[in-house]
Amino acid sequence: MNLNTRIVVAAFTIALALTSAFAATPLAAQTKKIRIGVEGAYPPFSEIDTTGKLKGFDIDIANALCAQMKAECTMVQLSFDGMIPALQVRKIDAVIASMSITDERKKAVDFSDKYYKTPAQFVAKNGAMLDISPAGLKGKRVGVQRSTTHDRFVGDYFKSVDIVRYTKQDEVFLDLAAGRVDAALLDMIAAQVGFLKTPQGKNFRFIGSVYDDPKYFGVGAGIAVRKGDNLLREEFNRAIASIRVNGTYKKIQDVYFDFDVYGAPPAK
Repeated sequence: MNLNTRIVVAAFTIALALTSAFAATPLAAQTKKIRIGVEGAYPPFSEIDTTGKLKGFDIDIANALCAQMKAECTMVQLSFDGMIPALQVRKIDAVIASMSITDERKKAVDFSDKYYKTPAQFVAKNGAMLDISPAGLKGKRVGVQRSTTHDRFVGDYFKSVDIVRYTKQDEVFLDLAAGRVDAALLDMIAAQVGFLKTPQGKNFRFIGSVYDDPKYFGVGAGIAVRKGDNLLREEFNRAIASIRVNGTYKKIQDVYFDFDVYGAPPAK
């Protein structure tokens, strides 16, 4: 082999080695960037503090999952009813906004495993003589957050009520406290921590049955991703399992709740 041939072979070998190295490592070496849809108006899960910063259980869980996944995440604040459309048109990559895993939503998006689960119940003013039944609530004004499982449930089972729909959960609380609605159906944790334990909700209570029909309320709150994005979904699943095991989940939970939010409902 002459000198020129040896030079060509050596150059080819180096180029091949460099190509193989770059092919094997760039995705692993790059920081994954994920845009996460959050609400910012659903205390204690997601809200804006006095400095304009996002805070809450969902926000802390999102940050913990991103850290576990070694991902660079951007929180994108959206209205709840705009999150699935935003996901579908690729404005965001995932939704972490207390979104219940239901069969109806599975037609539009895929979900991770649950990261918490609680049932729903009506809230009304102390002393309100309400019969929580389709006949008993006939003509009553019932507040719900628009496009939620609670909205759909009331629409299907309490057909004779006057449903008042709100864009944000805190708007439901405001009108409930002001007497502009007779009752509201909502998640028990959001009701207890975000309303009943606050000065605004001191004269209110849970009323009627607890609702947890999987058809409407799903099997827990999960992280929504685009249909077919199995890689991201599985990364979230592994991260959820990891923070459950390493104690991060409990540390976050204990900041907001004095009960097991992963599966057990709060005490009345």
